[in-house]
Amino acid sequence: MKLAINASRARSGGAQSHLIGIISNAVPLNSGINEVHLWCDKNLLEKIPNKSWLVKHFSEISNQPILNQLLWEKFYLPKLIHKYKCDFLFNVDAGSLCRFNPSITMSQDMLAFEKGEADRFGFSKERLRQFFLKRIQLYSLKNSTANIFLTSYAQKIISRELNSVNPYKIIPHGVSENFNNLNKKSSLTLNQKEINILYVSPIWLFKHQWEVVKAVEKVRAKKFNLKLTLVGGFEEKAFRKLTKQRYLSENKAKFVNYLGHIPHNKLPDIYKKADIFIFASSCENMPISLIEAMRSGLPILSSNRGPMPEVLRDGGLYFDPENYISIAKAIEKLLFNKNLLFSLPKRSKELSKNYSWDRCANETLEYVKEIGKSFKDK
Repeated sequence: MKLAINASRARSGGAQSHLIGIISNAVPLNSGINEVHLWCDKNLLEKIPNKSWLVKHFSEISNQPILNQLLWEKFYLPKLIHKYKCDFLFNVDAGSLCRFNPSITMSQDMLAFEKGEADRFGFSKERLRQFFLKRIQLYSLKNSTANIFLTSYAQKIISRELNSVNPYKIIPHGVSENFNNLNKKSSLTLNQKEINILYVSPIWLFKHQWEVVKAVEKVRAKKFNLKLTLVGGFEEKAFRKLTKQRYLSENKAKFVNYLGHIPHNKLPDIYKKADIFIFASSCENMPISLIEAMRSGLPILSSNRGPMPEVLRDGGLYFDPENYISIAKAIEKLLFNKNLLFSLPKRSKELSKNYSWDRCANETLEYVKEIGKSFKDK
């Protein structure tokens, strides 16, 4: 079998990490696949490892307007797939109009489907973008032979709106082993000079970094020397909201360190310096940075929304991400309970073993094989 992979519009860090993880760990011959043709933009193509079975194709429309990208996927990419005599298409993102049978489409985006989340953008270009993206994703998922979801939560929410029942499989992302064995301390102590809290996630309206700032300020008032490190790019409206809150909260002392975007291969060093990891998002499909923190052996405080309880289970403490008092109470509960400081990292690290790129790559290709066989047998 020849497999075509369409990653021409894989823009998010999660989508790119997924593709790199799959290609790096895949053994296609074990699933009866002798050749893989990959289409993606030039920057991503350079990050993809060379493999004897992999043929790379530069997607020349990646920097063009989105309408041009969608038209290229809809009308030209299927011709290329036929040209190279591929038997199967794997769309790594549902925001695609490429149609080919048989095919599997993977859902990686929840923002357009989570009730009320896209409304945070008000009447704006981003809100309009989410409106159209939702319809494109529904079209793509509905017209594929089968679908892949990253979590049971995502499958449940999105499937409500599909109006059709395609075969599907839940295959979570993996996590890089670079986040393992960071030689973390067995637990932090309250008499430390500083207690460093880390939040790795882009600054968007549904990530609630400003609520975390208010919560840390509240706990600091009880004579805890907490420092907060924020890592990730930003969206303008959310960044203004964060900046305003920092101005209000850091009036007496600076305690927030914003590092901006950090290349993924540099993140293990950031995790290594942290004492506590916090994740305050209210909308996720698959929270990759949460899994990285689990593998890193950090005590974790997490949002109680979306798939976070499904992923972290009993490996962390939960809070309402839109309520800074709830976040502050979770921080204090962790700091005052030595048993939790020891037991939670141990439990979350054990749970993180469920998320490996070997497993993800193997399950994905085996599902391609399964759907390809059932399509032929019809």
